[in-house]
Amino acid sequence: MPPRPVTRLDGHLPIEDHGLIGDGATCALVGRDGSIPWLCLPDFDSRPFLAGLLDAERGGSLTVAPAELRASAQHYLGDTGVLVTELHGPDGVLEVTDCLTLRTGADLGELVPPGRGELLRLARVVSGTVEVDVRLRPLDPVQVTREAGGWRVHWPARADLPLALWCSHGLEVARDGSIGGRVTLSAGEQLTVALHWSGSTRILHRTDPAQLVDRTVDAWERWAGRLDYQGPQRDLVRRSAVTLKLLDHAPTGAIMAAATSSLPEALGGERNWDYRYTWVRDAAFSTYALRRIGMTSESESFLAWTLANAEREGGVGIMYALDGRPPSTEWQDVSLAGYRGSGPVRWGNGAAGQHQHDVYGELLDVAWQWVGSGGRVDEYLWTLLCRLTEQAVERWETPDHGIWEIRDTGRPFTYSVALCCVAVDRALRIAEHRGLPHPRERWRAELDRMRAALLDRAWDPDRQTFTEHLADAQGRGRGGLDGSLLALPLRRVVAADDPRMVATTEAVRRELDAGDGLLYRYLHTESPDGLEGQEGAFLLCSFWLVDNLTGQGRLEEAHDLYDRLCARASETGLLAEEVDPTTGAFLGNVPQAFSHVGVISSGWALARAGEGRR
Repeated sequence: MPPRPVTRLDGHLPIEDHGLIGDGATCALVGRDGSIPWLCLPDFDSRPFLAGLLDAERGGSLTVAPAELRASAQHYLGDTGVLVTELHGPDGVLEVTDCLTLRTGADLGELVPPGRGELLRLARVVSGTVEVDVRLRPLDPVQVTREAGGWRVHWPARADLPLALWCSHGLEVARDGSIGGRVTLSAGEQLTVALHWSGSTRILHRTDPAQLVDRTVDAWERWAGRLDYQGPQRDLVRRSAVTLKLLDHAPTGAIMAAATSSLPEALGGERNWDYRYTWVRDAAFSTYALRRIGMTSESESFLAWTLANAEREGGVGIMYALDGRPPSTEWQDVSLAGYRGSGPVRWGNGAAGQHQHDVYGELLDVAWQWVGSGGRVDEYLWTLLCRLTEQAVERWETPDHGIWEIRDTGRPFTYSVALCCVAVDRALRIAEHRGLPHPRERWRAELDRMRAALLDRAWDPDRQTFTEHLADAQGRGRGGLDGSLLALPLRRVVAADDPRMVATTEAVRRELDAGDGLLYRYLHTESPDGLEGQEGAFLLCSFWLVDNLTGQGRLEEAHDLYDRLCARASETGLLAEEVDPTTGAFLGNVPQAFSHVGVISSGWALARAGEGRR
């Protein structure tokens, strides 16, 4: 895309004006203004070292940019996690190549850390002359000590982390504690900045930075060579696969729901959450999407990690931190103003203690995918899967907090009941496929009872639609409409072309409409969630609408909606959790795994439907 003027809103770049880089341990957001305003060290869910994304004044950033920036553009180097930002000053153009460098010969498909613990920024003047501003301003006060060729950075928040900053040109400590300087460069001249945290800084002086970029590109290209997709929006589908991989924790197989915390779902509201954790639900959707386009190792790694956590805790949790434990207690950080002044900023996630019964089906579905592709089920694994199946049978009628994690009184959500059906169905499939011992007749009877209750008590004969939760014994209280109803065909609970599902699709499309194919998850006036204020349109729900139209054979409508949704991606191919229906601006945490899952899964379904018509 051609360069565009750089604009700020309340001192912040728009959320969509950021690209993502990562190394399988952590990730960073790179702004279109040459700043890096988000970096957690040493892991995805660690305390941020740079958090200007959540407070432009004191959050911190690492900047390499023209002193007078006029316009810019960003693009990735092919199917990689290496990002290039083209920055236009008054007298020249600066090109900054950013990556979290990977080891020589790193295999991104292995369960080993591929990264070198290094953020590398390689700047080169493409034309003219540029006065380059280089500055590191961390979130927390640090102590710096000059060393040969660089600076040792002592970060009290993580005193055990051996941070070092190196620059090819001289930097100084400013009165405000930042480290920086300005240097004038002409066409062809380069400047390199590296932030290192592995403890081995000697390699910074011995390796050509351009070679480090080339090696990182090579590792990504070898991984991307496994991608198998020839359907619509091919480039964006491949970019979405790379984005999901950038959210994948290589040593464990955990997949982050998003890279960030506390980006608001509505400016000025309270719906700001920390998404730097692994939700069983989100990761199950992610691995399902990746498996469809040839990425099987990610699915297997996630299953093994989650089952190990479930075995240790005696059951499956809703979400996990990278250490396999629940996230830390949720708390509000009043020291940060929030994106565009829209607090609160939260760390940790209080939803970790909720009851969400869909997790049984999410995990059993991943297990079934794994078994179907040849995965082995030993006695130990089968015992654990049986235990989770029995928990689904025991708890499906009990109210829970649902897929959207409401902070209100629990209800028997339709999606939760449906996924308990999925848990029993997939357990039966695994048992029969592998000839494993199981209470076949009892499980089948329970499954029939659960399905009958769902089809009867979630269906509103007056409104002619499924509703968000089951009615009571007297047929009262089905609730409003819910975008998650569109996922029922995806999990093979109700067929997409079933007349009841067709009617539900139209009801959701009509009543949750946010304009131009966008959908709200639910209406807060009809479905109370215990929170104040509104939110944006939830992108995944619209991709689920694409899937339903595809399943109903309405391919022209499905393609049209799919293309319009894909057109909402940023210039770097990223999508946030939500979109402001009025302005099209990104809302919520970014990049959101759920949204990129939608890109992949809907594209794959359309491609498959198109093949069936030929």
